Formats: sequence, structure tokens, C-alpha cells
Amino acid sequence: MKATLFTLVIAFAAAGVYVPVFARDALPQATQQALALKDGSTLYVFKDGKMAKEDRYGRAAYLKQGEVLELADGRKVTAVGNEVARLSGLLNDGHQN
Repeated sequence: MKATLFTLVIAFAAAGVYVPVFARDALPQATQQALALKDGSTLYVFKDGKMAKEDRYGRAAYLKQGEVLELADGRKVTAVGNEVARLSGLLNDGHQN
């Protein structure tokens, strides 16, 4: 009985240590593509086709519907949607006190 309790305590303690490491795992799960933009930001395409932009500092940034964005390789993409709140939630997942 004591060994089982000790094992559970150790398992919960270890899980608490590793939770912050996996905080951004939700982002790749929710998106189908991450495209590097020329200005250093990243454009995320969600599985439903809508898009959101992360600035080069790691923050969700406003994206104007229909805005033409230039990818790092020179291609141009037209923005569909402005999922700034959705991206912000995914970027901040696991970072609240």
C-alpha cells in the first residue's frame, strides 16, 4: 500500500514538472499548415481553412480578411478569416497562473 501511494505521489509530481514543456502541443494539433512570412511572422492555416497570424515575437496578431501576405519564399497568399482569438488561446494554453 505504501509503495503504491509513493508511486502515485512521484507520478503526479513528475507530471506537474513536464506540463509546461507540452504547452504548445495544441497548436500543431489544431492547424494543418504553418507558413513562414517574409516579415518573420507565421501564418497558421486551421483545419477548417481559416487563418491566423503570429507575429515574430510569438503573439497573435490582427489579420485583415482578404489581406495579401507574402511568404518567405516569395509566394503570395490571401488571408481567409481572422482567428486572432483562437490563435491567442492556443499560444497561451498552459501559461496562465
